Amino acid sequence: MAENSLFAILLRKRWWVSASIALVLGLAGAALLPPDWRVVGAMSGFPFAVIAAMSAWRGRHAPSANRVAEVDAAVRAMAWPAFADLLAQAFERDGHTVKRVNGAADFELVHQGQTLLVSARRWKTARTGLEPLRELQAAREKAGAAALYIGLGEITEPATAFAAQHRIAFWQAAELAESLRGLTLPRPKA
Repeated sequence: MAENSLFAILLRKRWWVSASIALVLGLAGAALLPPDWRVVGAMSGFPFAVIAAMSAWRGRHAPSANRVAEVDAAVRAMAWPAFADLLAQAFERDGHTVKRVNGAADFELVHQGQTLLVSARRWKTARTGLEPLRELQAAREKAGAAALYIGLGEITEPATAFAAQHRIAFWQAAELAESLRGLTLPRPKA
């Protein structure tokens, strides 16, 4: 499916957006078409109902906006050793073998024979530019691994383009909240 197709966009939205479209199309089709075609018109929203169901299924474990904000505040208040320990705990819980490394990457994860280099030390940086991504890409090429960059700040357009070109994944607050599910986070000091 094309990344910017209507259905791909709707899959990334909340389930009720697609459900609303399905309902409107079905009702409009049933109301506006001649009596012989009303059933067909009512079914015109069915593809959107399927997308709504798929979106709801995918989002069933997605963290709420409050949880994302809570995780964001908690991890911004953490020092690197505590944040690194929390990430390692989450990765291990999800079945990865975790090895801490130094350099462009902070972790080397192995899961089902696949290696992933994770750069997370600059998670509090306000803006992520090209430099850390170039370093991560060089380490990734050397190791023959996939790459993940964790950062809570803004990602510059050149960095976004570079990451897309080199298939470097980004995790921000929402992805961290999902990854850290079930783990106890320290409360940020007020």
